Amino acid sequence: MTNMNQPLENVAVVGLGKIGLPLAATFANNGYNVFGADVNEKVVSSVNQGKSHVKNEPGLEELVESAYRIRTLTATQNTAEAVRKSNIVIVIVPVLVDDQNHVDYTYIDSAVESIAKGITKGTLVVFETTIPTGDTRNRFGKRIEEVSGLSMGEDFYLAYSPERVYSNRIIEDLKKYPKVVGGLDKKSLELASSFYRKALKCELIEVSSLETAEFSKVAECVYRDVNIALANELAKFADQKGVKMSEVIQASNSQPYSNIHYPGIGVGGHCIPIYPYFFINRGLTNGVTELSRTINDTMSDYAIAKIEKEMGSLQGKNVLILGLAFRENVKETTKSSTLLLIKQLKEKQTKIYVNDPLYTDSEIAGFGVTPLSLEDETAAEMDVVILQAFHKQYETLAFSKFASCKVLLDGRNALNSADISQAGIKYIGIGN
Repeated sequence: MTNMNQPLENVAVVGLGKIGLPLAATFANNGYNVFGADVNEKVVSSVNQGKSHVKNEPGLEELVESAYRIRTLTATQNTAEAVRKSNIVIVIVPVLVDDQNHVDYTYIDSAVESIAKGITKGTLVVFETTIPTGDTRNRFGKRIEEVSGLSMGEDFYLAYSPERVYSNRIIEDLKKYPKVVGGLDKKSLELASSFYRKALKCELIEVSSLETAEFSKVAECVYRDVNIALANELAKFADQKGVKMSEVIQASNSQPYSNIHYPGIGVGGHCIPIYPYFFINRGLTNGVTELSRTINDTMSDYAIAKIEKEMGSLQGKNVLILGLAFRENVKETTKSSTLLLIKQLKEKQTKIYVNDPLYTDSEIAGFGVTPLSLEDETAAEMDVVILQAFHKQYETLAFSKFASCKVLLDGRNALNSADISQAGIKYIGIGN
């Protein structure tokens, strides 16, 4: 906890989203005075009331409340002012891709403009956002120089340290995962490493350059995407051969050098479906990285084809998708496989229903589908059910309520096939 008898260093955390707020709250409980900056007025208001707007994140609410109580965490919409008050700036603003998978810098470019307007001599700026290799130095560092008139390496210091956490366990991961740190120069690296040792109390991996640190984060995601694609390809082949992929994985992975991942209906979220394009768009083409993206993004096509093999045409059929979120127990739709399923099912003129206990009916309806409570009598009229995100609320789902259902596609191979068969429903998995 913070010793209030000692003066605290000021840290600005730019971006108070699902990763930025846990970082800010952790810093504020580990001896720093933190100014959080966010463009969202509601986010700023909640933080200034000692409340977390990020839900389902164990330990976060307590950290935010503690920081509020000891007055080490405040929030503002004025990023430049927060930066002006601070000698350390942590940037965790999203970088996405557009519909053509081109990098979208809209949010982070705006944040960098504000940082450049508030930065003072001697400030350390650390980017944590996952970005293409070279951007910390060549895009953001140079822009700060242009706007501020300061020189990186002389008037301000620059480092990169990628976030590596997983939703629903961010606080735990901040303590457990080593922090990769790269600097513009020796002084930048020393300052960033010294900060993280105190602020996170975790192991550090110091690398030789900004670019090495940037590359390492994207490489992590590419590795996962490629291995999931391999599992999906093997699962499709297992289907052809009448082999259960779940048994294959258990048997194969008993060999220490085998680590076959689990197949599924697709890959979603802010990381795996997005970050490989940071390599692909910079020249890593016509190889396994690009092919893996294609394989994983077409698993929803494969799932629907499996359903059609059993059902015939889906035109006019009632299809219920369980899970709008991209994965279990997280309220986030970025690159969710459900969005791909909705698009394809609309083309087939099906009647699409979606259930997700984490979303309101109006939020679900915003995606152009019909929200459906599992307690609604209409559930008995569903012809097909697709499990896309295995939320904990589905663990005790009674399949008997789907009285008219002929096929259930288990997109995560998470359900008990015997229970489904007992309810008179045809069970289909991915590779099972």
